[in-house]
Amino acid sequence: MTDAGDLRRRTRELLAQHPPASTDRLDFLRARFDAGLAWVYYPEGLGGLGAPRSLQGVVDAELAAAGAPDNDPRRNGIGLGMAAPTILKYGTEEQKRRYLRPLWTGEEVWCQLFSEPGAGSDLAALGTRAVREGEDWVVNGQKVWTSSAHLARWAILIARTDPDVPKHQGITYFLCDMTDPGVEVRPLRQITGEAEFNEVFLTDVRIPDARRLGAVGDGWRVAQTTLNNERVAIGGMALPREGGMIGPVAETWRERPELRTHDLHQRLLKLWVEAEVARFTGERLRQQLVAGQPGPEGAGMKLSFARLNQEISGLEVELRGEEGLLYDDWTMRRPELVDFTGRDAGYRYLRAKGNSIEGGTSEVLLNIVAERVLGLPAEPRTDKDVAWKDLAR
Repeated sequence: MTDAGDLRRRTRELLAQHPPASTDRLDFLRARFDAGLAWVYYPEGLGGLGAPRSLQGVVDAELAAAGAPDNDPRRNGIGLGMAAPTILKYGTEEQKRRYLRPLWTGEEVWCQLFSEPGAGSDLAALGTRAVREGEDWVVNGQKVWTSSAHLARWAILIARTDPDVPKHQGITYFLCDMTDPGVEVRPLRQITGEAEFNEVFLTDVRIPDARRLGAVGDGWRVAQTTLNNERVAIGGMALPREGGMIGPVAETWRERPELRTHDLHQRLLKLWVEAEVARFTGERLRQQLVAGQPGPEGAGMKLSFARLNQEISGLEVELRGEEGLLYDDWTMRRPELVDFTGRDAGYRYLRAKGNSIEGGTSEVLLNIVAERVLGLPAEPRTDKDVAWKDLAR
């Protein structure tokens, strides 16, 4: 079994053969993947060495100390955090070898075609149809709230392939080429002025059956892997002390004593402690991943992430007073990533409003925690055994 010493040796060999200072960034990332040092816990030949997940930090620390480039994970968060683990679990060998390398290096950005105008919180009610024609599936429908669709080459897509069975059973999971004819991406301007989200229209898009992930009709089960990883990716990010939203507020508090009041002090202390608790809970969750796939506990972390971000950003606006009402730029832009800490307090306050919607609404996640974590009785669901075509819409 690969151990920490072996990983350090392999990493230093990579650095010696491809010095970061003189090697093209993309060439270095490709070499790192091929050496099995991208995600060491993946199988050999797929960017890993079959090593324990806990040893990833050994490689990352060696590369960071040497000034090696990373793969800019924020730019391809959906690909790295959601598509990759789903492809690894359900993909064919051909799919794994085709998609994982350019995904990890950032050559191909991914987006997620799940939510629809009539199927957001109730995702299983989706109506985008995929009809089999020979070796292809012809897809028609509309998706919404699609982050990075304007940048993406590929998308993970779920569509209804059988309307005659209950809604959870007639769904199939596909890999969609965003450059194919019939795929139209339109920007959705948000309260921040930007359009990092999009709506995507699919008109007679032909997807080869070779790009189906998992069995026909098994898309809901495949999608659960994606959604569980999404919640961990959003709510369980590795952060240093005072990382994330709490950092700018704590910095302002220290540097601007004239803004302080007793009430703000008490609220800041409470949120600082909660942010630390969330950070350590996230670390515990990541350690649990070493033993297997993420479970419903990620829903709790995502819930905490959304609530804390909204409360902390609200406190920051109040702390700054009139300055907190200023906003740096309302220009309509289509950014490559969300930068919470690189913008001003007004941006953080507005953008945080979406945290309780994206990645699963807080209301739905509360149900998941209640039923799957705490084991409480499920809410009555009268549509559970009704064919999708017979549901009221």
